[in-house]
Amino acid sequence: MGLGLVSGGVALAYEVLWARELLNLLGSTTRASAATLAAFMAGLALGAWFAGRLSTRLARPLWIYTAAEGLLAIFGFSFSEILAQLAGVISGAALTLGVLAALLLVPTLLMGAVLPALAATLERIARGGKDAFYRGVPAEAISAFLEREGGYLRVADFAAHETTWTTPVEGSYLDHRILVLPPNSQGIAQLALMGMASEHDLAAMGHNTADYLHTLIELKKLAFADRDRWVSDPEFTDLPIDELLDAEYLRKRAVKIGANAAEYVAPGIEGPVSTDTQQGDADDSGDTVYITAVDEWGNAVSWIQSLFAGFGSGLLEPETGVVLQNRGSGFTLEPNHPDVVAPGKRPYHTLTPLMALNPDGSLAFTLGTPGGDSQTQSLIQIVNNMFLFGMTPQAAIEAPRFRSNNGLRVSFEDRIPADVLSDLSARGHEPRVIHGWTATFGGAHMIRVEPSGTLTAAADPRREAYGMAY
Repeated sequence: MGLGLVSGGVALAYEVLWARELLNLLGSTTRASAATLAAFMAGLALGAWFAGRLSTRLARPLWIYTAAEGLLAIFGFSFSEILAQLAGVISGAALTLGVLAALLLVPTLLMGAVLPALAATLERIARGGKDAFYRGVPAEAISAFLEREGGYLRVADFAAHETTWTTPVEGSYLDHRILVLPPNSQGIAQLALMGMASEHDLAAMGHNTADYLHTLIELKKLAFADRDRWVSDPEFTDLPIDELLDAEYLRKRAVKIGANAAEYVAPGIEGPVSTDTQQGDADDSGDTVYITAVDEWGNAVSWIQSLFAGFGSGLLEPETGVVLQNRGSGFTLEPNHPDVVAPGKRPYHTLTPLMALNPDGSLAFTLGTPGGDSQTQSLIQIVNNMFLFGMTPQAAIEAPRFRSNNGLRVSFEDRIPADVLSDLSARGHEPRVIHGWTATFGGAHMIRVEPSGTLTAAADPRREAYGMAY
């Protein structure tokens, strides 16, 4: 969660009233937002630039929610216990005084914060649309601020920004059509992981048995090896997406897992020049929120926005109240890698909201979670819980999860039996037990469309998550 953000945002939108057109909003985007105790409100806002496009396509104008978000920034919002703890932890990092002042020095009577500068920025966007931000006073103020701080974004960069509408990448898993974001997101790793998992009888192994967990952990390594080799801005590199997701390729790849844990896995498809970039492990202090909504007509949005690290770069532009993200951390400096940093380029990122359709094209469910590298891992575990092991959406989200890190290290929730962890350790894994319900394993949300047409919402107790009906 963040307090006045410039951030990356990605979403999948499912539209019923316009011939069920499927759209994917993908961008290294600049989005103004004010997060609240309930991340749901941050999601309703969506951001004025998104509203400008969606309000012409969906039934209700989303500028209303941007205006509502501005009111929250004027009248303030309360700090929950978890948010206060997070602010305290992250404030030990390199935050500017501006960020700390916005968080801690303007409390309301509800022990929260009011953000008048951010409120003024949001009001500009609500009245003037995205140009009021990208071509207006906020862009000028942020550009001047970054120049003083030694950054490189200028007014011309803001004015030249375009949000990209493109087609989702589609795969098939457990009798559902799975839609994810294309690169520069890690969505193709989600489809590769599911495709390889289809080649193993996971249901027969049993839920969270040593065999089941070992298989998923090792398949994740195979999927991530290809992800780390290739995922980057497709406008700069010809990415072999079709080859990476080819059914025969995934079948051959799926049987490469061994009886013991592999410390290193090579990519299955190399380029003209080999590379050795491996995305690092993220900690629990990231500033990401997932929200999803399905309306009365069946239109749906599966959405993630993020600052990347906690409070992003730690820089707050005081005139606009906007905190600046640090998504550029997703670039590599390795010169031969497709994700090498370059002007005008979008970095690799982990944001991967998911949407599933039934075979006839009707909406089945929306699903997503914060969590960096754990997103793809958590999502397949949740989907398996529902369709392999018969759990309800809420039970599927609450079931204990693992998170595989680089090398042999794997984090497990403390509700996974000790004898299972001992078995995995004997196979070469290095288990780390995480106690309690923590954001290490994400904070998933889901809406499932039942056969009757009823909507079932589920929210993760690992973070401040809520399921709400209207």
